[in-house]
Amino acid sequence: MSAVVPRVLSIAGTDPTGGAGVQADLKSIAANGGYGMAAVTALVAQNTHGVRSVYRPPTSFLAEQLHAVSDDVSIDAVKIGMLADVEVIETVREWLAAARPPVVVLDPVMVSTSGHRLLDPGAEEALRLLLPDADLVTPNVPELAILLDREPASDGDAVVDQAQELARRHGVRVLAKGGHLEGPDLRDALVEPDGRVSDYRSPRIETRNTHGTGCSLSSAIATRRGAGATWSDATDLALRWLSESIRHGSALDVGGGHGPVSHFAGLWARGGLDTMPSPDEIADEWWRSTAGVRDAIDGLDFIRSLGDGTLDRRAFAWYLAQDALYLREYSRVLAQASRLAPTPREQTFWITGAHAAVATEMALHEQWLGLGEGVPAQASPTTTAYLDHLGAAADSGDYERLVAAVLPCYWLYHDVGSRLHPLGVEGHPYRDWLDTYAAPEFAEATRTAIGIVTAAAAGAAPLRRAVMAEAFRASAAHELAFWRAPLDAVAAR
Repeated sequence: MSAVVPRVLSIAGTDPTGGAGVQADLKSIAANGGYGMAAVTALVAQNTHGVRSVYRPPTSFLAEQLHAVSDDVSIDAVKIGMLADVEVIETVREWLAAARPPVVVLDPVMVSTSGHRLLDPGAEEALRLLLPDADLVTPNVPELAILLDREPASDGDAVVDQAQELARRHGVRVLAKGGHLEGPDLRDALVEPDGRVSDYRSPRIETRNTHGTGCSLSSAIATRRGAGATWSDATDLALRWLSESIRHGSALDVGGGHGPVSHFAGLWARGGLDTMPSPDEIADEWWRSTAGVRDAIDGLDFIRSLGDGTLDRRAFAWYLAQDALYLREYSRVLAQASRLAPTPREQTFWITGAHAAVATEMALHEQWLGLGEGVPAQASPTTTAYLDHLGAAADSGDYERLVAAVLPCYWLYHDVGSRLHPLGVEGHPYRDWLDTYAAPEFAEATRTAIGIVTAAAAGAAPLRRAVMAEAFRASAAHELAFWRAPLDAVAAR
């Protein structure tokens, strides 16, 4: 009963228009967070105007359906709807005794919308005998009266009185529903077997979209209870959901009679229809989005000559000086990512990267920048533009945007370094640089960065994901400009 996603079985008839019966039950179960299953008791030819005919398959086949489910699936809740006749009722009762599901909600389908009784007297009596096997029964006003062999109640207090009598007589909770009564306010009441009453009141919604409300409500309560809610909370949550679904039912424009409720209206409004991509799909999409930038990087004279070792030492020294200036600010940016990170793992990863950036800067100064080969003392316009971009992301306080912006410094450097590294034969003047960005440690750091950022993007709302993707692409473009600048700067002297 405590499953995260409750597995809920509907035992009921069908509705080919989808507004009632097992079709409505499955929608209701899904809309309330459950996994819906169904065993069909009857095939019903009906629409929003009414029932035309009913075909009841052999009860032996119903029993096969029920046992096929319970032999394989752990059931958290059962909702029982249309049972058609005595033989069907007995089949369901025997299965309940064998399967013993932890939650049973019975919606006694006994009266049609037009007021016709759907069960013969023998079936009505068999249904009364089924009541003690349920945890909750959800009759409407006419059905409550039939179960008690009384005249229908005419006001809310009388409905509750009848519900208390039914609950006491059969030892079952009863949801007394006020939908059939008149008045601007709607009163529903959950009655315990000991007579205690929990009231639920709401404004009455003037609408023709009431087809299948009993099916939908009972399935919703079963699902909420199957997820672990108390009976009172399950009822409250289900009633709130049903009210929202009724309010939006007319927007569906289904049929010319009593139309269905809109089971997923709230989910559509709050969650939208966009699918959530996986981190791997995000990684593939973002990498493909930088194909043009990566092709341009591969075509740079700086990259080609860096790979084959013919790069002008002055250009490499200029590049390293700018990289040292870049890494100084980059370490601050990574430290900010660590401060904003939502998990200890991410905090540790980014602060480790910040320390590594400072260490790299110091090593670069020691190995190259002390040679005095006309190294600039301040950032170039290209470096400044890149740092302004990263700084704006860091200062925004937006963790997702920030980590998306720093990702190309891992991903593109590892991509270039790992592909150039095989060219770095013994005696290659820039072998240390190639070793750094093709090293297993940097490869692992890159994989971790990709995993962190793409997981954040996959879990973000579409607009947030678009902001992250734009920050990523902008940084990739800055990387291209950063690698183009050294030879341009040397040529301009």
